[in-house]
Amino acid sequence: PGKKSPVLSGVLSAILPGTGQFYNEDYWIAGVFVVIEAALITTAVVYDNKGDDQTEYFESYADDYTNPDHNWSVVRYAEWLVEYEYNNDQDLLNRIVISDDESLPPWERVNWAELNEAETGSHNLPPHGEQQYYELIGKYHQYSGGWNDYTGGANNSQISPNYEYYSGQRGLANDYYNTSSTAIMGVYINHVLSAAEAVWGATRFNKNLAVNFRVEPYNTATGTELVPTLKFRYSF
Repeated sequence: PGKKSPVLSGVLSAILPGTGQFYNEDYWIAGVFVVIEAALITTAVVYDNKGDDQTEYFESYADDYTNPDHNWSVVRYAEWLVEYEYNNDQDLLNRIVISDDESLPPWERVNWAELNEAETGSHNLPPHGEQQYYELIGKYHQYSGGWNDYTGGANNSQISPNYEYYSGQRGLANDYYNTSSTAIMGVYINHVLSAAEAVWGATRFNKNLAVNFRVEPYNTATGTELVPTLKFRYSF
């Protein structure tokens, strides 16, 4: 009756690391797995939240609602395309409609379909607000002309200070998310390891505990007698 079930022990620890060890009466091992689980989950949550906050920061930096000029503007990018990629081609200028209403945010002043058709780089700019929009403007040089401190003219490989700062802030957000993802992977690994150790622990417990009841023959001068015998063994 005192034997442990390796299957039950493994299932318990697969669900919640440490519970199988507690069932096996390996209390200090149970504590180790519980502490690891708590630390990994805490790390994942904290760094995911830090990534969200950092993402909100660098996106707000690009849009910069407090600055009418905005740090990055699709209007400036469209104007750069017309001037430097198409040499002020009038037909293109007429096709990329740019509203004169400067009270509107830049992303509402441009005909996006015509802009995408005119782009000459390796990527087309996704609509404002999408994750790829904020990634591309700080990752590829073809979007350099949209930054408000860009002075490179036709040489869009020139990196402006705002471009460089924005890229660093976006990279920091990615670092936070990567740390969170690594911690989540650690949670899965902790479940697997805890389940494996729990199975092994139950087997180890059962090998240490043995109770045998048997009838053994004893030879005497008058013959052989069958004697009931109880044996208890605990190894550690």
